[in-house]
Amino acid sequence: MSDTTVPEAAPESASGSPGTDRTQVSRVAVASLIGTTIEYYDFAVYGTAAALVLGPAFFPAGDSTVSTLAAFLTFAAAFLARPIGVVLFGTIGDRVGRKKALVLSLLMMGLATVGVGLLPTYETAGLLAPVLLVTLRLVQGVSIGGEWGGAVLLAAEHAPPGRRALYASIPQVGPVAGFLLSSAVILPTLSIAGRDGFADGAWRIPFLLSAVLIVIGLWVRTTVTESPVFSGRTPERTRPASRFPLGTLVKEHPGRLLLGIGAAIGGSAVYYLTIVYSISYGPKALGIPQNTMLAAVSVAAVATAAATVPFARLADKWGRKPVILTGAVGCAVWALPMFGSLSTRNGLVIAGAFTVGLLFFIMMFSPIAAFLPELFPARLRYTGASATFILANTLGGGFAPLVATWLNSQWKSPLVLGVYAGALCLVSLLCVLALPETRDEEFEV
Repeated sequence: MSDTTVPEAAPESASGSPGTDRTQVSRVAVASLIGTTIEYYDFAVYGTAAALVLGPAFFPAGDSTVSTLAAFLTFAAAFLARPIGVVLFGTIGDRVGRKKALVLSLLMMGLATVGVGLLPTYETAGLLAPVLLVTLRLVQGVSIGGEWGGAVLLAAEHAPPGRRALYASIPQVGPVAGFLLSSAVILPTLSIAGRDGFADGAWRIPFLLSAVLIVIGLWVRTTVTESPVFSGRTPERTRPASRFPLGTLVKEHPGRLLLGIGAAIGGSAVYYLTIVYSISYGPKALGIPQNTMLAAVSVAAVATAAATVPFARLADKWGRKPVILTGAVGCAVWALPMFGSLSTRNGLVIAGAFTVGLLFFIMMFSPIAAFLPELFPARLRYTGASATFILANTLGGGFAPLVATWLNSQWKSPLVLGVYAGALCLVSLLCVLALPETRDEEFEV
């Protein structure tokens, strides 16, 4: 496989851009956060709608469990498409630029989400309806496959020295902020339209509102500068850029790729079991009111968003591994009481237990944004960061609702969710232990 030659960034840009305008650095971090929030808003809207109404609307069946499984299978389908996004956007990001990849991914996600809001249901279009739904979900999956790696990378490569984890963590608020934003739209819509009105068509409103968000996000992202790795170059300094970065990554860094996936898999499971699955499981299996469940998860999500940056600052001070390992141990231990709290059917108890669990989760999740990119050189960094995180997200999070639905059909206890999540957190703990500490390393180009 042949390589082309692209300019290499000047050393001061690669190691934190000390000469970069701090205002521009802050603008880049905000742009990464806004774009990631919008992308995960779109994803959260679908996850919540899948739990509430999309099963009967697009996959009618006599058994409600079957239709719910079908809706969650469509949710998982987007995760299966994410590796395609890693290849597509990783290649664009490593060869052409981080900024171009991020603008394209946001545009694709927004168009697909608005498209879901315009789809006919099974009653109107028959089998064409679920086919179109799956197609748009695949487009969403491809899009988000390139979003995370580019967002954290653009922020990290602009960051001042010694603050890389801090700046890279700012886009990490996006998934939680996206969920909160989706809840802020869905809860009043449910309240005004009622459960029947929501099922009859009001569920489309959160999807269609994505059109407004996408315009804002695109404007913000097109006004920021490219990563220093792709600007301020001199012709005398060059490095080879692989024509197929994923293939080069697998060939040159297989160990770090596998361990990086394992490092992020536990947090992905905790996040999706809490943010997506519990919203369906609590009301349907345990009789918890829908608004109570959404409110409990939202309270925990607010605390998580607030803790993201402080934990990142600790990772800059103490190192990535100590903070991530503390979170992994906490998640593994707390997983049983966290999901066991659902048996109480008490919103305050659930909110408290979920808040503690998600705080442990964010101790893993926040430093990962700097840790994963630091494992790879610049010419493979977009692909490496995206591949490790997205594959972990797919394996640990994408199939979590499906696995959890099956587990609960066998054992009918929320404790089984704790066993499942705790086991994956132990996998993350072992993988992080096997990886090197990266805090004090230069951002290799």
